[in-house]
Amino acid sequence: MDFEALAGELRNLRETVAGVTDTVLAAVDGIPIIADAADDIDPAKISALAAADLGIARQAAEITGKGTLNQTVVFASEGYMAVYAIGRLALMVVLGDKGLNVGRLLFESRPVIERIGSILAA
Repeated sequence: MDFEALAGELRNLRETVAGVTDTVLAAVDGIPIIADAADDIDPAKISALAAADLGIARQAAEITGKGTLNQTVVFASEGYMAVYAIGRLALMVVLGDKGLNVGRLLFESRPVIERIGSILAA
């Protein structure tokens, strides 16, 4: 696995989208793969939380007949947590502050997810 390429993708997303503070890439079971996060962020805890969030949202999408889940976004008083499905094997978590431009994040994240999926599949 090309950890350097994965780290570059996470770093680039943080640097490209204003308000992104931390990113974590994890296996769908919640085991962290790599993180671009501050010291006070525990990638293991974030990965486990995101896996649970993704699992529940995936079930909701399937049960309601709304198709394949792409992402969830948690809007909180001090910022955001977005969780993106990368196929059925991995997930990407993006944490952002109150200044995060969610629309820009949604736009910029699509090609990042595709590239990460390719890196993981190689």
